[in-house]
Amino acid sequence: MILLSRCGSAAAVRVGDGGSVEKEEKKQKMNDAISCTSLTVWRKSLLFTCDGFTVIDSTGNLIYRVDNYRGDRTDNIILMDAYGKPLFTLRRKKRRFVDNWLVFEGEAEDGKEMSKKPIYWVRKHVNLLLQRNQHHQDVVVAQVFDTPPPDKGNPIFVIQGSYERRSCQVVDGLSRTEVVAEIKRKAASIRGISFGHDVFLLIVRSALLDPAFAMSLVLLLDQMFT
Repeated sequence: MILLSRCGSAAAVRVGDGGSVEKEEKKQKMNDAISCTSLTVWRKSLLFTCDGFTVIDSTGNLIYRVDNYRGDRTDNIILMDAYGKPLFTLRRKKRRFVDNWLVFEGEAEDGKEMSKKPIYWVRKHVNLLLQRNQHHQDVVVAQVFDTPPPDKGNPIFVIQGSYERRSCQVVDGLSRTEVVAEIKRKAASIRGISFGHDVFLLIVRSALLDPAFAMSLVLLLDQMFT
């Protein structure tokens, strides 16, 4: 018998004839809970007076939120937990012709950038020769660095695919093959109703990536490609 993980991973567990199916199922569920987190992202704030994002977990609980009073596009975004505690502050910093984003832990106030050092730098990847092939899954759209990115720096994570189509993969920058997170369209299961692009899935498949930080990458992609 082959048991598939709840997040739809291609990995499977084969149970021998003499094994206990119940024990293997329990073990597989525990492994999935550790290594695979599935979140539903709604591109809308729960507050009527602002734009933002609402993120719920697989049990339907609110886990992250963004309440933006300045409109869709802004140079400063705060990702909060369900209770309003700031988790990450995302700040745009233009460098030459490409936007770079600084990621701060917690809340970083405007005008006090130097009082707190960023923990990550995210750069939009621009290649005009590949603009017509943006639907290809291996097209790089952004890179994540843990040090200020020089022109030829090595990213720790690479984001590839197409955010406009809600089809992206975050891969480990070292191996360039290990998928640590995915953005996928949410399939409708009732009478073929389509959720469109405002409701989609964020699936974190590796302990290498904190789900909250993975959600911050979604926010940055939304700023870069919307």
